[in-house]
Amino acid sequence: MSDPVPLRRAPSPQDQAAQSDDLYAVRQKIHLRSVSGMFATWRWALVWFTQILFYGLPWLTWNDRQAVLFHLAERKFYIFGWVFWPQDVFYLAILLIIAAYALFFFTAIAGRLWCGYACPQTVYTEIFMWIEEKIEGDHKQRKKLENASMSAHKLAVRSAKYGAWAVAGLWTGFTFVAYFSPLDELLQSAATLSFGPWELFWILFYGGFTYLFAGVMREQVCLYMCPYARFQGVMFDPDTLVVTYDQERGEARGPRKKGIDPRSQGKGDCVDCGICVQVCPTGIDIRDGLQYECIGCAACIDGCDQVMDKMGYPRGLIRYSTENAVKKRWGRREIIGHVMRPRTLIYGGILALACVAMILGLAGRSDLRVDVIRDRATLAREVEGGLIENVYQLQIMNMRETARAFDLGVSGLEGARIEGVKSIEIPPASTRSVTVQVRVPADAGKPGSHEIAFDVSAADVSGVSVQEETTFLMPR
Repeated sequence: MSDPVPLRRAPSPQDQAAQSDDLYAVRQKIHLRSVSGMFATWRWALVWFTQILFYGLPWLTWNDRQAVLFHLAERKFYIFGWVFWPQDVFYLAILLIIAAYALFFFTAIAGRLWCGYACPQTVYTEIFMWIEEKIEGDHKQRKKLENASMSAHKLAVRSAKYGAWAVAGLWTGFTFVAYFSPLDELLQSAATLSFGPWELFWILFYGGFTYLFAGVMREQVCLYMCPYARFQGVMFDPDTLVVTYDQERGEARGPRKKGIDPRSQGKGDCVDCGICVQVCPTGIDIRDGLQYECIGCAACIDGCDQVMDKMGYPRGLIRYSTENAVKKRWGRREIIGHVMRPRTLIYGGILALACVAMILGLAGRSDLRVDVIRDRATLAREVEGGLIENVYQLQIMNMRETARAFDLGVSGLEGARIEGVKSIEIPPASTRSVTVQVRVPADAGKPGSHEIAFDVSAADVSGVSVQEETTFLMPR
């Protein structure tokens, strides 16, 4: 007889809590230490560059209109001298291809450059942390304030910080909406607090998430929400430049006095100061090796270089390097020489072709577009004089921002002519539909379908013309 199976008791609340502690880590708030150096300078330079573009473009004017405006109500995208219509979705597709392969190309070369320097999450987190530091003080003062009990001083400081964050978030949301709704209309609505429902929704939505992601969640967005960290590994290879800790040089780590040769004490160059962890926006220790949480911002490089300078050691204990370079002790020349490898050549080639296609497409873009729609109600009919008539609807798009007149003509069948409207004037950046009747002699062709073409040309300038083909039906 087999032994009885012991009964399992239901887990107690204490057991469930213990299991939860094992499965989920409690967030430890990061009080980031500020750092200066070459990479911090580059990061702030890109913060200034991207935000001057973002906040400044809606205020620029071009041809008495907003220079950059994605006008959803009019279904037109204004980008300086260009006006794009829904039919120009081809350019959006090319732009997305360029963005994708640019990401692949630069990631294959030097890792998460986008994440570390230009990602909106990184940029706005830098801005919000700068506001926090100006109001609450450095990382030690912020940590002390965090641990202090609530008081009038803490309430005032926190209220000032949260208020400044809210203003920055709302201004960001307002600027975002200004790309889709004319800025002058938004300013008038702001003066009277009479925003439309969708405008108000998107200002609060975008501003609220800017506040939440950059001010509250910060590194959690990179650690748990951003998918790029999960699939970045497929774009890395042993010759990709990443932030690397030189274990051979740094170990064994430990404190020591300045001026003493660490090798005489059996130690490496790492003094185990922890600054590389204190300046990391995601709170990781780069000395544990490459981790998916690393966003490649190189703040740890700046922090470590400062310590190396104070100790009189060479810089580069933490540096941009590659897996192969660390293993084979390559110098800068060998590292640069391995940048041009099959992966980067393929990415770079496709990226170059996409850029050329975009440039050629924009350069050859016509100022005139014509669509022909046959009148389905009346395919063909006989009119006075024994002529055969077909009716068409012409949609003529003036893609210039000046009013223009266009002449209409038809060719393809002997004796074909347009009856009635032979020219049309179209306002700037507008579309007009016109109904035209095409008549031909009854003996111009055999019964059936015949190819004809509408010729539409600008009346004020030569060389601007479009020929759109269609069919003419001759009755039996």
